[in-house]
Amino acid sequence: MMDRGARLLLLLHAGATLFMTGVIWFVQVVHYPLFALVGSETFAAYERANIARTASVAGPVMILEALTGVIILLRRPAAVRKGEAWLGAVLLAIIWGSTAFSQFPAHLSLVRGFDAGLLHQLACANWVRVLGWSARTVLLLRVGLRGWG
Repeated sequence: MMDRGARLLLLLHAGATLFMTGVIWFVQVVHYPLFALVGSETFAAYERANIARTASVAGPVMILEALTGVIILLRRPAAVRKGEAWLGAVLLAIIWGSTAFSQFPAHLSLVRGFDAGLLHQLACANWVRVLGWSARTVLLLRVGLRGWG
């Protein structure tokens, strides 16, 4: 049985991961494909608003996920195996790296206007985050089933 602190830590972490997994699948399957329908004349303004609104929703949750992930690494609850903690951290690092070095720069470039090629690259590169968050969800469900079972 887990203590209350460990349970709360894992619930916050899992909640953030599950939220971001849903967000990233929505972005990949719905949001990015709709970019092409915005229209060239309004695309730059749309993209500026998209960056601001997406950051206000995803940013705090990504930070919560990262902070709780670091705490899990440093104070690993008994329900989390060492390899699981490290795998989760590596997946988070890949997700953050992809965000910082691929997605964010592409979005900043799209502020200048619609670019079908860049949008295609953005959607293709985003699969790294889709797969990363999906793998983290599977990992955390496994930990949760073992920890609460």
